[in-house]
Amino acid sequence: RNLERTRGFHIFMRALPRILKERPDARVLIVGGNDTSYGGKSKHPGGLRAEMEAEVGKDVDWTRVHFLGKLPYDDYQKVIQISRCHLYLTMPFVLSWSLLEAMAMEATIVASDVAPVREAITHGKTGLLVDFFNPDAFADQVIDVLQNPDKYQRLGPEARKHVVRNYDFLTKCLPEHIAQINALVPADKQISLP
Repeated sequence: RNLERTRGFHIFMRALPRILKERPDARVLIVGGNDTSYGGKSKHPGGLRAEMEAEVGKDVDWTRVHFLGKLPYDDYQKVIQISRCHLYLTMPFVLSWSLLEAMAMEATIVASDVAPVREAITHGKTGLLVDFFNPDAFADQVIDVLQNPDKYQRLGPEARKHVVRNYDFLTKCLPEHIAQINALVPADKQISLP
């Protein structure tokens, strides 16, 4: 994945100075490349990352911010597992597998309050939802999660239960896909579950 506007990178970067100010021991791990997969490219010659660094740079202690780039899956899992708070920002787009995976790994998630995300996250039960266009609200919620981990410790396990119950590949997703395919083909061409 890439650090881009569609994925809310600009919103996150605008929330970052307050998060770091309020949580002086926090370290921020940022996973993603500096390319553009969706939407328009930054006009900055260094891409959106450089554009946002220029915008918020003087207000950020960069020694506490670690850009990890694109990671192998095993490393990505380790980052999720050690994180106290996982941010999932997205414009109204599609529900990403990365959100479901973070939920399955019991991450405490602060996410954009947009329709695709509401399919997977119930605010206060399986994660926390915040207005996508409000960097201050994101900062407030992340700061609260980091200051009060006991208050939110149930979210990760509840998120995992929800994903297993509703998105398990063999018992939920595959049967639904096969049913949709079979609805489009003659009876003698239909396929069954393996």
